[in-house]
Amino acid sequence: MKKTGSGKKTEFTTPYTVTNAVLKGNIITKLSMLVMGLGNIAHKQIGKGILFLLIEAAYIWFMIKSGIYNLSMLPSLGWREQEKVWNEAKSIYEYTAGDQSLLLLLYGIATIAVTLAFILVWRGALKSGYKAEVLAKEGKHLNTFYEDIKSLFNQNLYKLLLALPITGVLVFTVLPLVFMISMAFTNYSKLDDHLVLFDWVGFDNFIKILNFGDSIGRQFYSVLGWTLIWAVLATGLNFIFGMILAIVINRKNTKGKAFWRFCFVLSIAVPQFVSLLIMRSMLQTTGIVNTLLLKYGIIDMALPFFSNAMWARATVVIINLWVGIPYTLLQVTGILQNIPGELYEAAKIDGANSVQVFFKITLPYMLFVMTPYMITQFTGNVNNFNVIFLLSGGNPTGVADTAGKTDLLVTWLYKLTIDKNYYNLGAVIGIMTFVVLAIVALVTYRNTASYKDEEGFM
Repeated sequence: MKKTGSGKKTEFTTPYTVTNAVLKGNIITKLSMLVMGLGNIAHKQIGKGILFLLIEAAYIWFMIKSGIYNLSMLPSLGWREQEKVWNEAKSIYEYTAGDQSLLLLLYGIATIAVTLAFILVWRGALKSGYKAEVLAKEGKHLNTFYEDIKSLFNQNLYKLLLALPITGVLVFTVLPLVFMISMAFTNYSKLDDHLVLFDWVGFDNFIKILNFGDSIGRQFYSVLGWTLIWAVLATGLNFIFGMILAIVINRKNTKGKAFWRFCFVLSIAVPQFVSLLIMRSMLQTTGIVNTLLLKYGIIDMALPFFSNAMWARATVVIINLWVGIPYTLLQVTGILQNIPGELYEAAKIDGANSVQVFFKITLPYMLFVMTPYMITQFTGNVNNFNVIFLLSGGNPTGVADTAGKTDLLVTWLYKLTIDKNYYNLGAVIGIMTFVVLAIVALVTYRNTASYKDEEGFM
């Protein structure tokens, strides 16, 4: 803190910055840019200085051993092909050593990540050395290595607690995303066991996906359109029917409220994949539904639940209601029980009927509270892999098509990568899915009352 002329206290930024260290630091601090930890060692912070020095030595050793090679191979992704050679001694064909573009890409990205992490540590070491210099000049106490460790369990406990989660997010979430995004700019697809070289192709994959004249492009727009329709129907219908069901059960004259809620919520207790696989079996051409309808003469031929595009799309939407309505029922029930009763009493005094009360009080209140939840549901439905894959498998699928009529972007991505080995196009689909979700979620949320008037309702 520092005082202004009026005597008021104001916050100031720390003077221990990299810029100040470079411009105002002494020769020892400036040499710390080359020899990490030198400034700390010079001011008797031996443990901290040695730790920084060991990190620098480890990074230099890593770069000499493999890091420099990894970065040098990243622009080309390799060029040495494996060759098939006959081994006389073993009487089999063997493959000579060659470059593997996938590993070169992975190692190159990992090396960049390690380098960025090292830069952060380097900045911290330089600022620490400068801080030691300033505190020594001012005659202030310099923490020992033991005191620094002890502070991690006291005033700097947040650093200790956040270190592992942040590292986990970076290693297991951010780096795989960067790797996947990088894959979208290569021609890595349809590779057999030994053709392991691929190249950078820039935005060619994006052009192919967005080109309506290309078969893949036409399928993309078809799948994108159905994905948005599915997400809107799945989210909207679940909300509407779940809301109606919750209101009916929550009425004062409804008897056995707990029993009715139990009946509908029971489906949540059954694992979703079990319910979906049972439904899929029941609705097959020779399943129990068609068998009974044919037996009693209600239909003349089996209903094409999954073999006709319109039937298949209607089927997955309807069955998704069975899976999703119980969750909405619980959400709406909690909201209904928290709407102030005074609002309903005031409406009755003013002569409002049930319809007016619903549209003026109940519905606005529920939308205000549930809009963020509905946006989350919309996002989940866009990526609802289970319902589509376990029910219809994305079928029916046209001849020579890679996407079926009920495929979502996420199930098509799975087929492109796992079944067809179009890893580059799968990466592009993943990026496009993120773009669609980000735009829809942000635009929708920023235009809702929950965002514009988050302080309250009414």
